[in-house]
Amino acid sequence: MGSIRYGTYPLLEIDDRVLAHIKAAVLAKLRRDESFAFTWVRSEQRGGGRETVWVHPAIPFVFTFDSSAPEPLNRAWVEALVEGANSPGGMQVVPEPHREHA
Repeated sequence: MGSIRYGTYPLLEIDDRVLAHIKAAVLAKLRRDESFAFTWVRSEQRGGGRETVWVHPAIPFVFTFDSSAPEPLNRAWVEALVEGANSPGGMQVVPEPHREHA
């Protein structure tokens, strides 16, 4: 179980595989100096509901993984997260699409 921190604010704890894809999508947006909304569902331990932050390139985004081994990325999943970030609703975690076989 990894985690995300935005500035000094702890956002959420999340599975390393999901986190790897969020990281790839967030970094793609921030490399282009693009801001966007990021929404997630809060755990029941944090009271449930959902939270949204406005992600800006000037604020540090820290990704912490439990595993030292990098996760293989599903390009379609990263693209789906980036597409969400480009939409009015912002980036939200979506289920992993099936990988296409080459």
